[in-house]
Amino acid sequence: MKIVYVYSTMAATGGTERMISEKANYLSEQFGYDTTIISCFQSPNENNIFQLSNKVKQINLGIPYFSQYKYKYPKRLWIKWKMNQLLKKSISEAVKQVDPDILFGVSRFKANYISTIRCRAKKIIECHEIRYNTIFDASEKHSFLARIFLKIYSFYYFHTIEQNADAVITLTESDKKLWERAKRVEVIPNFSTMPISKISDCTTKRVIAVGRLTWEKGFERLIEAWGIVSSKHTDWHLDIFGRGRMHDALIALAKTYNVNNLTIHNPSSNISQEYANSSICAVTSYYEGFSLVILEAMRHGVPCVAFDCPFGPGSIINDASNGFLVEDGDTILFAERLCQLIEDEQLRKQFSKAAIEKSLLFDPDSIMNQWNNIFEQTLLNLN
Repeated sequence: MKIVYVYSTMAATGGTERMISEKANYLSEQFGYDTTIISCFQSPNENNIFQLSNKVKQINLGIPYFSQYKYKYPKRLWIKWKMNQLLKKSISEAVKQVDPDILFGVSRFKANYISTIRCRAKKIIECHEIRYNTIFDASEKHSFLARIFLKIYSFYYFHTIEQNADAVITLTESDKKLWERAKRVEVIPNFSTMPISKISDCTTKRVIAVGRLTWEKGFERLIEAWGIVSSKHTDWHLDIFGRGRMHDALIALAKTYNVNNLTIHNPSSNISQEYANSSICAVTSYYEGFSLVILEAMRHGVPCVAFDCPFGPGSIINDASNGFLVEDGDTILFAERLCQLIEDEQLRKQFSKAAIEKSLLFDPDSIMNQWNNIFEQTLLNLN
């Protein structure tokens, strides 16, 4: 079976890039499928962030898509149009060159076009984020006219996918409901193949948080909550691992709350060790497609405290069983839940055991067999 993924670039750090890499590796190594990744903006001399098997093929189109931003309006619109035409032509030619049985698109990257490419392949669109955050960044402020444009564009973008894709795959049941007009919608969660050398014993006085330092991850909410926690538990430390444009603002916010027992680190090359040396994981995102961070923490036996945001945390954490789900935005309750776990080592260890058991449901073999069933059913036109 020939399978092709089309994505923006594999030279970036993120959950989507990681999952595409891991699935492509599995499809090639375990199922023996002929798997190719078409990386549209990546130049031939740019390295991937996540390692690919030597059995996975890669085509880097090297399209200078972002060169449009060197120009002012109205010329930028003309350059943008040219780049989009070049992008469509290049993707189409690359797909026809490989001639796959299955063509994968990712919901936030040109999925409307990928689902309409004229070829024999069955088109599957996989969603790595919740539907209503697919088109634009919810943190950005838009003018009235821009909001109208985005609303119209979003309608036609999703309508095209729903009418043309053979299947749409979401990460959660809640997101599946938003795609009910598609021909076929299925839920397949993410998995993690991160090697685990050590399980946390939940005795280290340390809380960990992991993610891009951007608005959607809600780290300013975590720092606010930690301001409450740290005043009561000065011997505990919060370690945040991530990089992003909000770094300086978060440092300043920590000073505002007079928080000293907090450190923001660059992403770790051995994040598994960091999980194992922590006793609690905090997740304060405004939205999550799934949350690999929660799954990775739970695999290490680290109980999580997370806001019950749309839609990821609630699909993994069982409240008061293997972690805590907190009403989205209730920073005071979030701080209370952190304190509850800090003050009760036995509860941490109880949650830890349950978290490990829950993480077994996201076994790579089980998840990838679900994907294989989708391939076979789609090729046979079975619903």
